[in-house]
Amino acid sequence: MEPISFRTPLALLLISLGAIGAAWWWMATPINLSRAPIDPDAKLLCVSYAPFRGAQTPLASTTRIPAEQIAQDLAQLAKISDCVRTYSIENGLDQVPGLAAKVGLKVMQGIWLGSDRFKNLAQISTVIGLTKQYPDVISSVVVGNEVLLRGEMTTADLAAIIRLVKLQVKVPVTYADVWEYWLRNREIYDAVDFVTIHILPYWEDFPVRARYAASHVDAIRKQVAVAFPGKEILIGETGWPSEGRMRAGALPSRTNQARVVSEILSMAKRENFRVNLIEAYDQPWKRQLEGTVGGYWGLIDSVQRMLKYPPGKAISNFPLWQWQMGSGMALSLLVFGAAWLTLRRRPWTPRLSSWIAVALSATSAGILLGLAADKMYYESYGFAGWLCWGTLLAMGVASPLLCTNALMAGRALPTFLELLGPRDLRSRSTLSMLLALVLAITTLIAAETALGFVFDPRYRDFPFAALTMAVLPFSTLALLNRPKRGRRPIAEAAFAGLLAASMLYIGFNEGPENWQSLWTCAMYLLLATTLWQARGAQIPE
Repeated sequence: MEPISFRTPLALLLISLGAIGAAWWWMATPINLSRAPIDPDAKLLCVSYAPFRGAQTPLASTTRIPAEQIAQDLAQLAKISDCVRTYSIENGLDQVPGLAAKVGLKVMQGIWLGSDRFKNLAQISTVIGLTKQYPDVISSVVVGNEVLLRGEMTTADLAAIIRLVKLQVKVPVTYADVWEYWLRNREIYDAVDFVTIHILPYWEDFPVRARYAASHVDAIRKQVAVAFPGKEILIGETGWPSEGRMRAGALPSRTNQARVVSEILSMAKRENFRVNLIEAYDQPWKRQLEGTVGGYWGLIDSVQRMLKYPPGKAISNFPLWQWQMGSGMALSLLVFGAAWLTLRRRPWTPRLSSWIAVALSATSAGILLGLAADKMYYESYGFAGWLCWGTLLAMGVASPLLCTNALMAGRALPTFLELLGPRDLRSRSTLSMLLALVLAITTLIAAETALGFVFDPRYRDFPFAALTMAVLPFSTLALLNRPKRGRRPIAEAAFAGLLAASMLYIGFNEGPENWQSLWTCAMYLLLATTLWQARGAQIPE
Protein backbone atom coordinates (compact mmCIF):
# COMPACT_ATOMS: atom_id res chain seq x y z
CA MET A 1 0.00 0.00 0.00
CA GLU A 2 1.20 3.50 -0.75
CA PRO A 3 2.11 5.82 2.17
CA ILE A 4 -1.07 7.88 1.72
CA SER A 5 -3.12 4.69 2.27
CA PHE A 6 -1.61 4.34 5.73
CA ARG A 7 -1.09 7.91 6.90
CA THR A 8 -4.54 9.18 5.99
CA PRO A 9 -6.54 6.53 7.90
CA LEU A 10 -4.14 6.77 10.84
CA ALA A 11 -4.68 10.51 11.04
CA LEU A 12 -8.44 10.03 10.76
CA LEU A 13 -8.34 7.38 13.49
CA LEU A 14 -6.54 9.76 15.85
CA ILE A 15 -9.06 12.49 15.05
CA SER A 16 -11.90 10.04 15.69
CA LEU A 17 -10.53 8.99 19.08
CA GLY A 18 -9.94 12.62 20.03
CA ALA A 19 -13.49 13.57 19.05
CA ILE A 20 -14.94 10.71 21.09
CA GLY A 21 -12.91 11.71 24.13
CA ALA A 22 -13.84 15.39 23.79
CA ALA A 23 -17.54 14.62 23.33
CA TRP A 24 -17.70 12.46 26.44
CA TRP A 25 -15.73 14.94 28.50
CA TRP A 26 -18.26 17.60 27.52
CA MET A 27 -21.36 15.44 28.08
CA ALA A 28 -20.16 14.28 31.51
CA THR A 29 -19.19 17.73 32.81
CA PRO A 30 -20.70 17.98 36.33
CA ILE A 31 -22.76 20.92 37.52
CA ASN A 32 -22.22 23.02 40.61
CA LEU A 33 -25.25 24.03 42.67
CA SER A 34 -25.47 26.68 45.36
CA ARG A 35 -27.57 24.26 47.41
CA ALA A 36 -27.28 20.47 47.32
CA PRO A 37 -30.53 18.62 46.49
CA ILE A 38 -30.09 16.65 49.71
CA ASP A 39 -28.56 18.87 52.37
CA PRO A 40 -27.21 16.86 55.33
CA ASP A 41 -27.67 19.92 57.57
CA ALA A 42 -31.31 20.60 56.58
CA LYS A 43 -33.85 17.81 56.25
CA LEU A 44 -36.60 17.91 53.64
CA LEU A 45 -39.97 19.10 54.89
CA CYS A 46 -41.79 16.15 53.30
CA VAL A 47 -41.47 13.65 50.45
CA SER A 48 -43.99 11.38 48.72
CA TYR A 49 -43.48 7.74 49.60
CA ALA A 50 -44.47 4.54 47.82
CA PRO A 51 -42.77 1.29 48.90
CA PHE A 52 -42.88 -0.70 45.66
CA ARG A 53 -39.67 -2.30 44.38
CA GLY A 54 -38.82 -4.29 41.27
CA ALA A 55 -41.92 -6.05 39.93
CA GLN A 56 -44.09 -4.99 42.89
CA THR A 57 -47.04 -2.88 41.75
CA PRO A 58 -50.21 -1.43 43.28
CA LEU A 59 -51.95 -2.27 40.00
CA ALA A 60 -52.16 -5.86 41.32
CA SER A 61 -54.71 -6.04 44.15
CA THR A 62 -52.87 -9.00 45.71
CA THR A 63 -49.68 -7.01 46.29
CA ARG A 64 -48.93 -6.48 49.96
CA ILE A 65 -45.59 -4.99 51.00
CA PRO A 66 -44.09 -6.62 54.12
CA ALA A 67 -43.51 -4.46 57.17
CA GLU A 68 -39.77 -5.18 57.10
CA GLN A 69 -39.42 -3.61 53.67
CA ILE A 70 -41.34 -0.48 54.64
CA ALA A 71 -39.34 -0.20 57.87
CA GLN A 72 -36.07 -0.25 55.90
CA ASP A 73 -37.28 2.56 53.67
CA LEU A 74 -38.58 4.74 56.51
CA ALA A 75 -35.35 4.35 58.46
CA GLN A 76 -33.47 5.64 55.43
CA LEU A 77 -35.93 8.46 54.77
CA ALA A 78 -35.83 9.62 58.40
CA LYS A 79 -32.22 10.68 57.77
CA ILE A 80 -33.18 13.12 55.01
CA SER A 81 -36.81 14.13 55.71
CA ASP A 82 -39.11 15.03 58.60
CA CYS A 83 -42.24 13.66 56.93
CA VAL A 84 -43.59 11.29 54.28
CA ARG A 85 -46.76 11.66 52.26
CA THR A 86 -48.73 8.51 51.41
CA TYR A 87 -51.60 8.16 48.94
CA SER A 88 -53.46 5.09 50.14
CA ILE A 89 -53.76 2.46 52.88
CA GLU A 90 -53.82 -0.46 50.42
CA ASN A 91 -50.99 -2.91 49.59
CA GLY A 92 -49.61 -2.71 53.14
CA LEU A 93 -49.44 1.09 53.34
CA ASP A 94 -51.69 1.00 56.42
CA GLN A 95 -48.51 -0.05 58.25
CA VAL A 96 -46.73 3.23 57.54
CA PRO A 97 -47.94 5.32 60.53
CA GLY A 98 -46.95 2.67 63.08
CA LEU A 99 -43.53 2.15 61.50
CA ALA A 100 -42.98 5.89 61.03
CA ALA A 101 -43.54 6.42 64.76
CA LYS A 102 -40.51 4.22 65.50
CA VAL A 103 -38.13 6.41 63.46
CA GLY A 104 -39.61 9.83 64.30
CA LEU A 105 -41.31 10.59 60.98
CA LYS A 106 -44.56 12.49 60.57
CA VAL A 107 -47.09 11.24 58.01
CA MET A 108 -49.37 13.10 55.63
CA GLN A 109 -51.89 10.27 55.41
CA GLY A 110 -53.62 9.83 52.08
CA ILE A 111 -57.06 8.43 51.31
CA TRP A 112 -57.33 7.09 47.75
CA LEU A 113 -60.73 7.93 46.32
CA GLY A 114 -62.15 6.60 43.06
CA SER A 115 -65.41 5.61 41.44
CA ASP A 116 -65.97 2.61 43.77
CA ARG A 117 -68.01 3.97 46.71
CA PHE A 118 -67.65 0.88 48.90
CA LYS A 119 -63.88 0.96 48.49
CA ASN A 120 -63.88 4.67 49.31
CA LEU A 121 -65.79 4.08 52.56
CA ALA A 122 -63.38 1.29 53.56
CA GLN A 123 -60.39 3.59 53.01
CA ILE A 124 -62.02 6.41 54.98
CA SER A 125 -62.87 4.12 57.90
CA THR A 126 -59.33 2.76 58.10
CA VAL A 127 -57.69 6.19 57.98
CA ILE A 128 -59.99 7.58 60.65
CA GLY A 129 -58.93 4.70 62.84
CA LEU A 130 -55.25 5.35 62.13
CA THR A 131 -55.54 9.04 63.09
CA LYS A 132 -56.95 8.01 66.47
CA GLN A 133 -54.32 5.31 66.94
CA TYR A 134 -51.38 7.54 65.94
CA PRO A 135 -52.38 11.12 66.82
CA ASP A 136 -48.77 12.24 67.22
CA VAL A 137 -47.66 10.77 63.89
CA ILE A 138 -50.35 11.65 61.35
CA SER A 139 -50.07 15.41 60.88
CA SER A 140 -52.83 15.78 58.26
CA VAL A 141 -55.17 13.76 56.07
CA VAL A 142 -55.28 14.13 52.28
CA VAL A 143 -58.79 13.14 51.22
CA GLY A 144 -58.40 12.12 47.58
CA ASN A 145 -55.60 12.60 45.08
CA GLU A 146 -56.37 13.99 41.61
CA VAL A 147 -59.80 12.34 41.61
CA LEU A 148 -61.24 15.39 39.79
CA LEU A 149 -58.44 15.24 37.22
CA ARG A 150 -59.30 11.59 36.54
CA GLY A 151 -63.02 12.42 36.38
CA GLU A 152 -63.92 9.67 38.86
CA MET A 153 -66.00 11.85 41.19
CA THR A 154 -68.14 14.98 41.06
CA THR A 155 -67.14 18.12 42.92
CA ALA A 156 -70.21 17.92 45.16
CA ASP A 157 -69.54 14.30 46.16
CA LEU A 158 -65.90 15.07 46.89
CA ALA A 159 -66.76 18.07 49.06
CA ALA A 160 -69.25 15.94 51.00
CA ILE A 161 -66.65 13.25 51.68
CA ILE A 162 -64.09 15.84 52.82
CA ARG A 163 -66.61 17.28 55.30
CA LEU A 164 -67.46 13.75 56.49
CA VAL A 165 -63.81 13.06 57.27
CA LYS A 166 -63.34 16.45 58.98
CA LEU A 167 -66.08 15.64 61.44
CA GLN A 168 -64.27 12.49 62.58
CA VAL A 169 -60.60 13.48 62.79
CA LYS A 170 -58.73 16.04 64.88
CA VAL A 171 -56.00 16.84 62.33
CA PRO A 172 -56.14 19.25 59.36
CA VAL A 173 -57.84 17.88 56.25
CA THR A 174 -57.04 18.75 52.62
CA TYR A 175 -57.54 17.56 49.05
CA ALA A 176 -54.72 17.30 46.47
CA ASP A 177 -54.93 17.95 42.74
CA VAL A 178 -53.23 19.66 39.83
CA TRP A 179 -53.43 23.42 40.30
CA GLU A 180 -55.75 24.02 37.33
CA TYR A 181 -58.39 21.74 38.85
CA TRP A 182 -58.44 23.80 42.02
CA LEU A 183 -59.18 26.90 39.96
CA ARG A 184 -61.94 25.04 38.08
CA ASN A 185 -63.54 23.60 41.26
CA ARG A 186 -63.53 26.40 43.81
CA GLU A 187 -66.23 24.73 45.92
CA ILE A 188 -63.58 22.42 47.41
CA TYR A 189 -61.83 25.45 48.97
CA ASP A 190 -64.57 25.87 51.57
CA ALA A 191 -64.39 22.21 52.62
CA VAL A 192 -60.62 21.95 53.35
CA ASP A 193 -58.36 23.32 56.07
CA PHE A 194 -55.57 24.10 53.60
CA VAL A 195 -55.13 23.88 49.83
CA THR A 196 -52.78 21.24 48.40
CA ILE A 197 -51.76 21.83 44.78
CA HIS A 198 -49.59 19.83 42.40
CA ILE A 199 -47.22 21.79 40.17
CA LEU A 200 -45.20 19.61 37.80
CA PRO A 201 -43.51 21.85 35.21
CA TYR A 202 -42.58 18.86 33.03
CA TRP A 203 -46.22 17.72 32.73
CA GLU A 204 -47.78 21.11 32.06
CA ASP A 205 -49.87 21.42 28.90
CA PHE A 206 -47.09 23.71 27.71
CA PRO A 207 -44.00 22.06 29.25
CA VAL A 208 -41.55 24.31 31.08
CA ARG A 209 -37.78 24.06 30.63
CA ALA A 210 -35.80 23.00 33.69
CA ARG A 211 -34.11 26.38 33.98
CA TYR A 212 -37.51 28.07 34.42
CA ALA A 213 -39.17 25.35 36.53
CA ALA A 214 -38.63 26.97 39.95
CA SER A 215 -39.90 30.37 38.84
CA HIS A 216 -42.91 28.66 37.25
CA VAL A 217 -43.70 26.89 40.53
CA ASP A 218 -43.47 30.18 42.42
CA ALA A 219 -45.68 32.02 39.92
CA ILE A 220 -48.39 29.34 40.05
CA ARG A 221 -48.27 29.23 43.86
CA LYS A 222 -48.82 32.98 44.04
CA GLN A 223 -51.63 32.81 41.48
CA VAL A 224 -53.45 30.17 43.52
CA ALA A 225 -52.85 32.14 46.72
CA VAL A 226 -54.62 35.12 45.19
CA ALA A 227 -57.55 32.92 44.11
CA PHE A 228 -57.83 31.29 47.57
CA PRO A 229 -56.92 33.88 50.24
CA GLY A 230 -56.96 33.08 53.91
CA LYS A 231 -55.73 29.48 53.73
CA GLU A 232 -52.25 28.01 53.40
CA ILE A 233 -51.18 26.85 49.94
CA LEU A 234 -49.16 23.65 50.26
CA ILE A 235 -47.31 22.43 47.19
CA GLY A 236 -48.22 18.75 47.52
CA GLU A 237 -46.21 17.53 44.52
CA THR A 238 -43.36 19.07 42.61
CA GLY A 239 -40.11 17.78 41.16
CA TRP A 240 -38.45 16.72 37.95
CA PRO A 241 -37.72 13.35 36.26
CA SER A 242 -34.15 12.13 35.82
CA GLU A 243 -34.80 9.91 32.77
CA GLY A 244 -37.23 9.76 29.87
CA ARG A 245 -38.30 11.56 26.73
CA MET A 246 -38.37 15.30 26.14
CA ARG A 247 -41.63 17.22 26.04
CA ALA A 248 -41.10 20.40 24.04
CA GLY A 249 -38.02 21.93 25.75
CA ALA A 250 -38.42 20.01 29.02
CA LEU A 251 -35.54 17.54 29.22
CA PRO A 252 -35.43 14.82 31.90
CA SER A 253 -31.89 14.31 33.17
CA ARG A 254 -29.95 13.79 36.37
CA THR A 255 -28.50 17.31 36.34
CA ASN A 256 -31.85 18.91 35.52
CA GLN A 257 -33.55 17.00 38.33
CA ALA A 258 -30.87 18.09 40.80
CA ARG A 259 -31.08 21.71 39.60
CA VAL A 260 -34.88 21.93 39.78
CA VAL A 261 -35.12 20.32 43.22
CA SER A 262 -32.31 22.50 44.57
CA GLU A 263 -33.83 25.73 43.25
CA ILE A 264 -37.35 24.91 44.48
CA LEU A 265 -36.10 24.06 47.97
CA SER A 266 -34.02 27.24 48.14
CA MET A 267 -37.02 29.30 47.04
CA ALA A 268 -39.30 27.59 49.60
CA LYS A 269 -36.86 28.38 52.38
CA ARG A 270 -36.43 31.96 51.21
CA GLU A 271 -40.16 32.68 50.81
CA ASN A 272 -41.30 30.49 53.72
CA PHE A 273 -43.77 28.09 52.13
CA ARG A 274 -44.17 24.32 52.51
CA VAL A 275 -43.35 21.90 49.74
CA ASN A 276 -43.59 18.13 49.36
CA LEU A 277 -41.29 16.60 46.75
CA ILE A 278 -42.32 13.79 44.45
CA GLU A 279 -40.86 11.40 45.23
CA ALA A 280 -38.67 9.44 47.64
CA TYR A 281 -37.89 6.36 45.50
CA ASP A 282 -38.04 5.71 41.78
CA GLN A 283 -41.15 3.65 41.04
CA PRO A 284 -40.66 1.17 38.15
CA TRP A 285 -44.36 0.22 38.04
CA LYS A 286 -45.32 3.72 36.93
CA ARG A 287 -43.59 3.09 33.61
CA GLN A 288 -46.51 0.85 32.68
CA LEU A 289 -48.78 3.91 32.87
CA GLU A 290 -46.50 6.84 32.00
CA GLY A 291 -43.62 5.40 30.02
CA THR A 292 -39.96 5.68 31.03
CA VAL A 293 -40.35 9.12 32.57
CA GLY A 294 -42.93 7.88 35.08
CA GLY A 295 -40.43 5.63 36.81
CA TYR A 296 -37.68 8.18 37.49
CA TRP A 297 -38.99 10.98 39.71
CA GLY A 298 -37.30 9.67 42.84
CA LEU A 299 -34.46 11.14 44.84
CA ILE A 300 -33.32 7.57 45.58
CA ASP A 301 -32.56 4.81 43.08
CA SER A 302 -35.09 1.98 43.13
CA VAL A 303 -32.54 -0.83 42.68
CA GLN A 304 -29.59 0.04 44.90
CA ARG A 305 -31.72 2.21 47.25
CA MET A 306 -29.01 4.88 47.23
CA LEU A 307 -29.30 8.65 46.93
CA LYS A 308 -28.85 9.85 43.37
CA TYR A 309 -27.08 12.93 44.70
CA PRO A 310 -24.91 12.09 47.72
CA PRO A 311 -23.80 15.26 49.54
CA GLY A 312 -20.40 16.52 48.44
CA LYS A 313 -20.26 14.56 45.17
CA ALA A 314 -20.30 16.06 41.68
CA ILE A 315 -23.59 15.71 39.79
CA SER A 316 -23.18 14.42 36.23
CA ASN A 317 -25.60 12.98 33.71
CA PHE A 318 -23.09 10.20 33.05
CA PRO A 319 -21.29 9.11 36.22
CA LEU A 320 -19.79 6.12 34.32
CA TRP A 321 -18.61 8.27 31.41
CA GLN A 322 -15.05 6.92 31.41
CA TRP A 323 -16.32 3.40 30.70
CA GLN A 324 -18.71 4.73 28.07
CA MET A 325 -15.93 6.71 26.44
CA GLY A 326 -13.59 3.70 26.48
CA SER A 327 -16.17 1.42 24.88
CA GLY A 328 -16.79 4.04 22.19
CA MET A 329 -13.09 4.28 21.42
CA ALA A 330 -12.89 0.49 21.20
CA LEU A 331 -15.75 0.45 18.69
CA SER A 332 -14.01 3.13 16.63
CA LEU A 333 -10.86 1.00 16.54
CA LEU A 334 -12.91 -2.00 15.42
CA VAL A 335 -14.46 -0.02 12.57
CA PHE A 336 -11.07 1.13 11.31
CA GLY A 337 -9.79 -2.39 11.84
CA ALA A 338 -12.60 -3.74 9.66
CA ALA A 339 -11.52 -1.33 6.90
CA TRP A 340 -7.85 -2.38 7.07
CA LEU A 341 -8.75 -6.07 7.23
CA THR A 342 -10.94 -5.72 4.12
CA LEU A 343 -8.13 -3.99 2.22
CA ARG A 344 -5.68 -6.75 3.15
CA ARG A 345 -7.96 -9.28 1.45
CA ARG A 346 -8.62 -6.99 -1.52
CA PRO A 347 -5.56 -4.75 -1.96
CA TRP A 348 -6.32 -1.42 -3.63
CA THR A 349 -6.13 2.24 -2.77
CA PRO A 350 -9.59 3.54 -1.80
CA ARG A 351 -10.68 7.11 -2.36
CA LEU A 352 -10.20 9.69 0.37
CA SER A 353 -13.99 10.04 0.57
CA SER A 354 -14.23 6.37 1.54
CA TRP A 355 -11.87 6.83 4.46
CA ILE A 356 -13.75 9.97 5.53
CA ALA A 357 -16.97 7.92 5.48
CA VAL A 358 -15.30 5.26 7.64
CA ALA A 359 -14.12 7.92 10.08
CA LEU A 360 -17.59 9.47 10.21
CA SER A 361 -19.22 6.12 10.97
CA ALA A 362 -16.57 5.20 13.53
CA THR A 363 -16.74 8.56 15.31
CA SER A 364 -20.52 8.81 15.46
CA ALA A 365 -20.81 5.21 16.64
CA GLY A 366 -18.04 5.74 19.18
CA ILE A 367 -19.68 8.83 20.64
CA LEU A 368 -23.19 7.41 20.67
CA LEU A 369 -22.50 3.85 21.86
CA GLY A 370 -22.36 4.77 25.54
CA LEU A 371 -25.36 7.06 25.21
CA ALA A 372 -27.39 4.39 23.37
CA ALA A 373 -26.47 1.77 25.99
CA ASP A 374 -27.45 4.19 28.76
CA LYS A 375 -30.81 4.81 27.09
CA MET A 376 -31.37 1.10 26.57
CA TYR A 377 -30.75 0.43 30.27
CA TYR A 378 -33.16 3.10 31.51
CA GLU A 379 -35.79 2.96 28.75
CA SER A 380 -36.24 -0.80 28.30
CA TYR A 381 -39.30 -2.07 30.19
CA GLY A 382 -40.49 -5.65 30.04
CA PHE A 383 -39.36 -8.34 27.61
CA ALA A 384 -40.64 -6.49 24.54
CA GLY A 385 -38.84 -3.29 25.53
CA TRP A 386 -35.52 -5.01 26.12
CA LEU A 387 -35.88 -6.95 22.88
CA CYS A 388 -36.64 -3.85 20.80
CA TRP A 389 -33.99 -1.50 22.21
CA GLY A 390 -31.40 -4.26 22.60
CA THR A 391 -31.88 -5.26 18.97
CA LEU A 392 -31.64 -1.66 17.77
CA LEU A 393 -28.41 -1.19 19.73
CA ALA A 394 -27.01 -4.39 18.22
CA MET A 395 -27.88 -3.07 14.76
CA GLY A 396 -26.16 0.19 15.67
CA VAL A 397 -22.95 -1.72 16.44
CA ALA A 398 -23.16 -4.06 13.45
CA SER A 399 -24.01 -1.42 10.86
CA PRO A 400 -20.73 0.58 10.89
CA LEU A 401 -18.67 -2.64 10.85
CA LEU A 402 -20.55 -4.25 7.96
CA CYS A 403 -20.93 -0.99 6.00
CA THR A 404 -17.20 -0.35 6.32
CA ASN A 405 -16.49 -3.78 4.89
CA ALA A 406 -18.87 -3.17 1.97
CA LEU A 407 -17.49 0.31 1.39
CA MET A 408 -13.89 -0.88 1.20
CA ALA A 409 -14.84 -3.90 -0.91
CA GLY A 410 -16.68 -1.74 -3.44
CA ARG A 411 -20.11 -3.30 -2.80
CA ALA A 412 -23.34 -1.31 -2.83
CA LEU A 413 -25.93 -1.34 -0.07
CA PRO A 414 -27.96 -4.54 -0.61
CA THR A 415 -31.72 -4.55 -1.16
CA PHE A 416 -34.33 -6.54 0.72
CA LEU A 417 -34.67 -8.76 -2.37
CA GLU A 418 -31.11 -9.98 -1.85
CA LEU A 419 -32.20 -11.23 1.56
CA LEU A 420 -35.82 -12.31 1.06
CA GLY A 421 -36.35 -12.44 -2.70
CA PRO A 422 -36.31 -15.37 -5.14
CA ARG A 423 -33.34 -17.70 -4.86
CA ASP A 424 -31.64 -16.42 -8.03
CA LEU A 425 -31.75 -12.82 -6.73
CA ARG A 426 -30.35 -13.54 -3.29
CA SER A 427 -26.79 -12.51 -2.54
CA ARG A 428 -24.17 -15.23 -2.39
CA SER A 429 -22.02 -13.23 0.00
CA THR A 430 -22.54 -13.96 3.68
CA LEU A 431 -21.48 -10.43 4.64
CA SER A 432 -23.91 -8.92 2.14
CA MET A 433 -26.70 -11.08 3.54
CA LEU A 434 -25.83 -9.93 7.06
CA LEU A 435 -25.79 -6.30 5.97
CA ALA A 436 -29.18 -6.72 4.28
CA LEU A 437 -30.52 -8.31 7.48
CA VAL A 438 -29.23 -5.40 9.59
CA LEU A 439 -30.80 -2.91 7.16
CA ALA A 440 -34.13 -4.76 7.21
CA ILE A 441 -34.29 -4.97 11.01
CA THR A 442 -33.31 -1.32 11.41
CA THR A 443 -35.99 -0.30 8.92
CA LEU A 444 -38.68 -2.33 10.71
CA ILE A 445 -37.81 -0.84 14.11
CA ALA A 446 -37.66 2.65 12.62
CA ALA A 447 -41.08 2.18 11.01
CA GLU A 448 -42.58 0.78 14.23
CA THR A 449 -41.29 3.66 16.35
CA ALA A 450 -42.29 6.26 13.75
CA LEU A 451 -45.86 4.95 13.65
CA GLY A 452 -45.87 4.94 17.44
CA PHE A 453 -44.98 8.63 17.51
CA VAL A 454 -47.78 9.32 15.02
CA PHE A 455 -50.59 7.44 16.77
CA ASP A 456 -49.57 7.20 20.46
CA PRO A 457 -46.63 9.53 21.16
CA ARG A 458 -47.10 10.80 24.74
CA TYR A 459 -45.02 8.23 26.61
CA ARG A 460 -42.67 6.99 23.87
CA ASP A 461 -38.90 7.49 23.99
CA PHE A 462 -36.90 8.83 21.06
CA PRO A 463 -34.33 6.27 19.77
CA PHE A 464 -32.04 8.92 18.30
CA ALA A 465 -28.71 7.53 19.54
CA ALA A 466 -28.91 3.88 18.42
CA LEU A 467 -30.82 4.84 15.27
CA THR A 468 -28.06 7.25 14.24
CA MET A 469 -25.41 4.59 14.80
CA ALA A 470 -27.24 2.31 12.37
CA VAL A 471 -28.52 4.76 9.74
CA LEU A 472 -25.48 6.97 9.16
CA PRO A 473 -23.26 4.15 7.79
CA PHE A 474 -26.10 3.02 5.49
CA SER A 475 -26.41 6.51 4.04
CA THR A 476 -22.69 6.99 3.42
CA LEU A 477 -22.45 3.57 1.76
CA ALA A 478 -25.43 4.34 -0.49
CA LEU A 479 -23.92 7.72 -1.37
CA LEU A 480 -20.41 6.55 -2.23
CA ASN A 481 -21.01 3.06 -3.65
CA ARG A 482 -23.87 3.71 -6.02
CA PRO A 483 -26.26 0.78 -6.45
CA LYS A 484 -26.47 -1.00 -9.77
CA ARG A 485 -29.03 0.23 -12.24
CA GLY A 486 -32.43 -1.37 -12.00
CA ARG A 487 -35.92 -0.88 -10.72
CA ARG A 488 -36.69 0.73 -7.39
CA PRO A 489 -37.91 -2.09 -5.10
CA ILE A 490 -41.47 -1.69 -3.87
CA ALA A 491 -40.66 -2.53 -0.24
CA GLU A 492 -37.92 0.09 0.07
CA ALA A 493 -40.10 2.71 -1.64
CA ALA A 494 -43.01 1.96 0.70
CA PHE A 495 -40.88 2.23 3.83
CA ALA A 496 -39.26 5.41 2.51
CA GLY A 497 -42.68 7.01 2.01
CA LEU A 498 -43.90 5.90 5.43
CA LEU A 499 -40.83 7.28 7.21
CA ALA A 500 -40.88 10.57 5.31
CA ALA A 501 -44.58 11.17 5.98
CA SER A 502 -44.23 10.20 9.66
CA MET A 503 -41.22 12.49 10.03
CA LEU A 504 -43.24 15.51 8.87
CA TYR A 505 -46.06 14.83 11.33
CA ILE A 506 -43.76 14.05 14.28
CA GLY A 507 -41.70 17.19 13.76
CA PHE A 508 -44.84 19.33 13.68
CA ASN A 509 -46.51 17.56 16.62
CA GLU A 510 -43.50 17.65 18.97
CA GLY A 511 -42.50 21.22 18.13
CA PRO A 512 -39.21 22.98 17.37
CA GLU A 513 -37.91 22.96 20.98
CA ASN A 514 -37.67 19.18 21.26
CA TRP A 515 -34.18 18.37 19.97
CA GLN A 516 -34.67 14.65 20.65
CA SER A 517 -37.63 14.68 18.27
CA LEU A 518 -35.82 16.75 15.63
CA TRP A 519 -32.79 14.45 15.77
CA THR A 520 -34.94 11.34 15.46
CA CYS A 521 -36.88 12.88 12.58
CA ALA A 522 -33.60 13.67 10.82
CA MET A 523 -32.64 9.99 11.06
CA TYR A 524 -36.04 8.92 9.72
CA LEU A 525 -35.53 11.25 6.76
CA LEU A 526 -31.95 10.04 6.19
CA LEU A 527 -33.09 6.41 6.26
CA ALA A 528 -35.98 7.23 3.91
CA THR A 529 -33.57 8.89 1.48
CA THR A 530 -31.23 5.90 1.65
CA LEU A 531 -34.05 3.43 0.99
CA TRP A 532 -35.31 5.55 -1.92
CA GLN A 533 -31.92 5.21 -3.62
CA ALA A 534 -32.11 1.40 -3.59
CA ARG A 535 -32.10 -0.35 -6.94
CA GLY A 536 -32.66 -4.05 -7.57
CA ALA A 537 -32.56 -6.40 -10.51
CA GLN A 538 -35.86 -7.19 -12.19
CA ILE A 539 -37.49 -10.40 -11.01
CA PRO A 540 -37.42 -12.91 -13.87
CA GLU A 541 -40.81 -14.12 -15.08
